[in-house]
Amino acid sequence: MKLKPAHLFLLLLEITGRIGAFQPSQTTRLDGTWRLSESSGATVVLTIVDNYLIQTTYEPSRYVATRGGTYRQEKDKLNLMLEFDTQDSSRVGQTDTYQIAIENNQIRLNNAAGSRTFNRVNETPTALTGLWRITGRANDAGQITAMQRGPRKTIKLLTGSRFQWAAINPQTKQFFGTGGGTYALKDGKYTETIDFFSRDNSRVGRSITFSADVNGNEWHHTGQSSTGGSVNEIWSREK
Repeated sequence: MKLKPAHLFLLLLEITGRIGAFQPSQTTRLDGTWRLSESSGATVVLTIVDNYLIQTTYEPSRYVATRGGTYRQEKDKLNLMLEFDTQDSSRVGQTDTYQIAIENNQIRLNNAAGSRTFNRVNETPTALTGLWRITGRANDAGQITAMQRGPRKTIKLLTGSRFQWAAINPQTKQFFGTGGGTYALKDGKYTETIDFFSRDNSRVGRSITFSADVNGNEWHHTGQSSTGGSVNEIWSREK
C-alpha cells in the first residue's frame, strides 16, 4: 500500500516519538559526596541524599560551620530551602538559588556570593544511605520509648561513605550541634570515624563501632558513644 505524504509524515512522527521515549534520562544525579579543599587548609563537604543537602566546612584543628536543608533542582538551577545555618540563622526558612553545572565528576555552584567547584567522592551506596531521623530511644530500663514528632529534631544524612548528624529546630531557627565523618557498614557492624564535632574537637579522629540492624525504613542503632555512654536508638527514614 502506498502511503500519501501526509500519512507518511504522521507515521514518521509516531516512530520518532517512540524512539525518543526510550532515550536514557539526561538528568544528572546529585546524590553522593562532593569535596572542596580550600587554600586555607579547610575542607568543604557537600553531602546530598534524598533531596536533602548539607554543606560543612572544617579544619583539622576545628569545626567551622554548617548549613543545610531540602532542595529542588530545576534544569541548571538548584533551590535550597535552609533548615539550619550556623553562620546566619536569619537565613533559616529562606531559599538560596544556585546555577549548577555537573561535568567530569565535578559540580560547580554559582550565586551572588561567587563560584565554587567540588569534586565527587567515589563511593557506593549502602543499606544506610539516605536521610534519617531519630524516632526512639531506650529508657533506663532498656525499653525503647517513641519520640514525639515536633519542630525540634535530630537528623542523620548518610551517603555511601560519609555521615553527618545535626540537632536543629527549623521553627525557632536554633542549632544544637553536629558531627560527621566517614563510616563503614559490614556484617551488621557500623563504624564511624569522626572528622569534625561542633561540641568537642578532641573527639576528631576517633572510630566508634556500633551494632546496626536495618529493617526497611527502620534502623536499630546500639553500642557505646565516644564518651562511653550507652546508645540504644531507633532511626527512621525521613522522606
